[in-house]
Amino acid sequence: MTKSEHRSGFVAVVGKPNVGKSTLINALVGHKISIVTSKPHTTRHAILGVLTKPESQIVFIDTPGLENKSRRLMNRAMNRAAVGAIEGANVILFVVEAGKWASGDEQALKLIRQSGLPCMLVINKVDQVKPKEKLLPYLQASSERYDFIELVPISALREDNLQRLMDALLTYLPEEEPLYPAEMLTDRGLRFQAAEVLREKLMESLYQEVPYGLAVEINELGEDEKGLLRIDAIIWVDRESHKGIVVGQGGQSLKKAGQAARLDLESRLGRPLHLESNVKLKRNWADNAQALRQMGYDNDS
Repeated sequence: MTKSEHRSGFVAVVGKPNVGKSTLINALVGHKISIVTSKPHTTRHAILGVLTKPESQIVFIDTPGLENKSRRLMNRAMNRAAVGAIEGANVILFVVEAGKWASGDEQALKLIRQSGLPCMLVINKVDQVKPKEKLLPYLQASSERYDFIELVPISALREDNLQRLMDALLTYLPEEEPLYPAEMLTDRGLRFQAAEVLREKLMESLYQEVPYGLAVEINELGEDEKGLLRIDAIIWVDRESHKGIVVGQGGQSLKKAGQAARLDLESRLGRPLHLESNVKLKRNWADNAQALRQMGYDNDS
């Protein structure tokens, strides 16, 4: 491939909550760019995952799951992040869950229609469809919903059929020089990553109602006089009753999540660190514009 044939571009990965967008991007990039849990709305920001190869550079944009049920400011901010990702993309990967179609899927498709961008339909979790014969009518019905450039069934978790997805995607990216340095994997720095890793560990271990009302803010990050990286995190909850749940009996829940987050970060960074976290109450923070700005959300509407 000659220098002029090098392809680069932005690929917005969109869909409703819990269809596997973050799992897919992590698998494609080959690094954990976005946190992943079984809880809805794990991804709350648009996050870049950069895959660089000699002949191409694909910049995947992980987006929050689209949903129209809640009118809370945080939901509106997440929806705007997804819309902004679409507006800046060359191609859209529309991820749906095999065998299912809900209002969130329809909402995403509406935005895709409005964008006019080429869109590939990615049908995820095909390994969960039993018997396999049920998949064929779903594929047929899905192909008729829009003029998709490609329809690719995959399992992001098992990394099945991802090479076919990549091969198809590259043909729709423009001939362009790399957009970012070859060593860059994401646009998010250590402060953001530390907050996300701790939030992931908390979401994995807590009750269903707590994670949505939980946020993590890094208060301090830096090296001490001995060169040890020290991270001071604030865990915000929106109900007084949730503080006790997050901390746990004798502080065990918080300690367990903190230890898991520290080990994860140490593995990523290749160096030891000290992670300190405290739980604080900020009532109704997800519907408070000032609080959302403080936590890094865009809230200009």
